[in-house]
Amino acid sequence: MVSSVKRVAVVATGVIGASWAACFLARGLDVDATDPAPGAEKRLRDAVAQHWPALERQGLAPGASMARLQFHPRLEDALGQADFVQENGPERLDFKADLLRRMDDAAPPQAILASSSSGLSITAIQAQCQHPERVVLGHPFNPPHMIPLVEVGGGEMTSAQAIATAMDFYTAIGKRPIHVRREIKGHIANRLQAALWREAFHLVNEGVASVTDIDTAIAHGPGLRWALMGPFMNLHLSGGEGGIAHLLAHLGGPIEDWWQDLGAPQMTPALQRLVADGVAQEIGERTSAELAAARDTLLVNLLRAKQDARVLD
Repeated sequence: MVSSVKRVAVVATGVIGASWAACFLARGLDVDATDPAPGAEKRLRDAVAQHWPALERQGLAPGASMARLQFHPRLEDALGQADFVQENGPERLDFKADLLRRMDDAAPPQAILASSSSGLSITAIQAQCQHPERVVLGHPFNPPHMIPLVEVGGGEMTSAQAIATAMDFYTAIGKRPIHVRREIKGHIANRLQAALWREAFHLVNEGVASVTDIDTAIAHGPGLRWALMGPFMNLHLSGGEGGIAHLLAHLGGPIEDWWQDLGAPQMTPALQRLVADGVAQEIGERTSAELAAARDTLLVNLLRAKQDARVLD
């Protein structure tokens, strides 16, 4: 798919914004970035350079270059020529609503304004805009320069055309967008993650398993299958020749019984310390940078393998 988007503005260049900037550059786009924080330009350029080797291993688009990144201290200068704007500001409704209002004033009329918000309502975010119909959700997963999933949705005033344009753009740059059809806290994937986190914290809190046990159970168990297929497809294969209908007929009752027994832990200071201590023990002498580098190497290999095995899509 070919997109008409040639120039992207990235607003706020922290961890997510810098990763988005690297992603857009790797797809051969021009990127105008802005962030008011002192030292933001150097941190952005350093982050893009750090991400670039992994992007090279994935394969760069023709014309891709870190030199196509421009940094602008003023928001208005960064958005003036944008075809598409990716916002990554702090996850605070008051801040985002005001920022989107300013973006709406500065961006060309045809530009889509996409927010990377993890869980805020687009209806609330677009409320102060003069052109709210072009404000969409464009929620990535960390790190955006590698993870294909993007959640796309709209608020009460978002046009269907804006959602379609955003879906087409993300698809054109190699993402796997899904349409959040109704506004809900946390969107889709974060809610699925939160369900797992809830039980993980519960099991640690109840002394059923250690932090390392939980991470091992997922990373070396169902997580391997989840990286290949989603939960419904995995259930289907677990049903053998009868598929998911056969499985639900035989295990639907037990699964429902497990649901009734799931925990509802409170995020107390004691539980936070217990989990933090467990993670520190699991990490040992390894640094976060070492862990992230190893993760990115495995991600490149996994994504390449998934691309080669299109039958699993």
